[in-house]
Amino acid sequence: MKFTFNKKEKLKSKKLIDTLFSQGKSVSAFPLRLVYISTEFDDNVMFKTGVSVSKKHFKRAVDRNRIKRLMREAFRLHKTEYFNNISTPHAFMILYIGAEEPSLTLVETKMKRLFEKFENNIAAH
Repeated sequence: MKFTFNKKEKLKSKKLIDTLFSQGKSVSAFPLRLVYISTEFDDNVMFKTGVSVSKKHFKRAVDRNRIKRLMREAFRLHKTEYFNNISTPHAFMILYIGAEEPSLTLVETKMKRLFEKFENNIAAH
């Protein structure tokens, strides 16, 4: 698996996003929260991921976009370690729930912890 985050791996379906928030499970590693649901995709990918930052805490779009870029970068760099061996397709939404602007190192360490918690939850079920 390459270190890319291409169009096929992005979560764009409004219907799936609504289902994700209404029926999905979640794990947290403050300031990140991962909402996930097991689902099937038409284009043979194992996961689709979206990122979101609250407008409540970050009024300026510049700040929200920067945090989303950091989250996508951390996801892109570490997805191969955690998602190479998942057997069922999943949809993910990664939310930033903190109030301060993070650094890339903070986002990376929390993203790793988030993925570890996700793996433990999947293994438990």
